[in-house]
Amino acid sequence: QVQLVESGGGLVQAGGSLRLSCAASGRTFSTYAMGWFRQAPGKEREFVAAIDRSGGRPNYADSVKGRFTISRDNAKNTMYLQMNSLKFEDTAVYYCAATRRQIGLRRWEYDYWGQGTQVTVSS
Repeated sequence: QVQLVESGGGLVQAGGSLRLSCAASGRTFSTYAMGWFRQAPGKEREFVAAIDRSGGRPNYADSVKGRFTISRDNAKNTMYLQMNSLKFEDTAVYYCAATRRQIGLRRWEYDYWGQGTQVTVSS
């Protein structure tokens, strides 16, 4: 089992940047592929990005390609999401998640979730 805690959210102007972190408990972080999802008010939780156990095979939603970068540091039990050129429509609660699969691109493929961190982009 793994526990996940997100941080780094906040209020930023459109065009700005934020870096989210997801800290995992336990000594098994490197055995999980990881992902970021987000949920805006009144909308379904949607996939943002995913990365495999070793930090390879990054996958992105089309809406964030070229602007967001997912990475992880297994020595620090931490995953990151660097978000650049933020847009108003990026406003959402961002969740990190862990899966025992090789990689996960869908919500139902993930086994563990963090509590979320709010990102608000002002236009």
